Amino acid sequence: MGQRQLFCLGRALLRRSKILVLDEATASIDNITDMILQKTIRTEFADCTVITVAHRIPTVMDCTMVLSISEGNLVEYDEPMSLMKTEGSLFRQLVNEYYSHFQSTIESR
Repeated sequence: MGQRQLFCLGRALLRRSKILVLDEATASIDNITDMILQKTIRTEFADCTVITVAHRIPTVMDCTMVLSISEGNLVEYDEPMSLMKTEGSLFRQLVNEYYSHFQSTIESR
């Protein structure tokens, strides 16, 4: 699982693409590999436009802009930290849910 995504990302690295579109590129990869891959994307594509479709919150936390969609509708579009500060923000709810689940997983070990 995940080999196809890694292969395509490697091809984009070799081509030195200026625009990179990732659609759940790390969905089939474990969390540690995802962290390594995200660091690689941030460093190797720092001067590129990167558009990422993601469900993992850490994947988008340091993005320039986040677009939140619910039931096929655009709900919000702003910088991640602005959305985190906005009461009632869908993105804020998702982040809080992710980290509370993450915390409870650690505590149950």
